Amino acid sequence: MDAQFSVTPDLYASKGSRFTNYIIDLLLFIGLFYGVIILISVLVYTFVDDVTGFENFVDGLEHVNPFLDRLVTGSMLALLYFFSEWLLKGRTIGKYITKTKVVMLDGSNPEPIDFLKRSFSRIIPFEALSFLGAGGRGWHDTLSKTFVVDIERFHAKQDALSALDDIGKDMDVL
Repeated sequence: MDAQFSVTPDLYASKGSRFTNYIIDLLLFIGLFYGVIILISVLVYTFVDDVTGFENFVDGLEHVNPFLDRLVTGSMLALLYFFSEWLLKGRTIGKYITKTKVVMLDGSNPEPIDFLKRSFSRIIPFEALSFLGAGGRGWHDTLSKTFVVDIERFHAKQDALSALDDIGKDMDVL
C-alpha cells in the first residue's frame, strides 16, 4: 500500500453491516457445527457395533462445567473465524455478503497473527456487541489493530490516492 494511505472513520463498515456480518457468520458456524455433529452421529450409528461409549460421551456433555463449555465453544468459534478470515483474505461469508473486509491501518492485509488476535479476543464476554459503541470498532478490532471497512469506499479512496500519485508521471518532458 502507498505510505500516504490510512484507514479513516469514513471507511469503516456501518454498524448495520457489522451486525449483519455477526448474525450471518454465527448462523453459518452453528450450522457447520451441527452438520459435523450429525455427520459424526450418522457415521457412528452406521459403522460402530457398540455405541455405548458414544452415547455416554453425548450424555456427559449435558453436565459439563459452564465455564469450560464457554471456553471450548469460544475457542472453536475463534478458530473458525481465524481460518475463515485468513483463508478468505480478511473476509468471512458475512463480510462477502455485506461487501466489507478486514485491513490494517495502512490498508494492507493483516498477517495470520493479526487474525489470530482478532479471533481469540472474541472470547471476551460481551465482546460480540462491543462494535456498537461510539467508535464503531469492536474490541477484537482494537486489540488486533485491525479495521473492518466498506470495500467500495476503501477502494475508491485507494484509487483516488493512486490517481494523485500518478499525476505528472506520464507527461513527456520536451
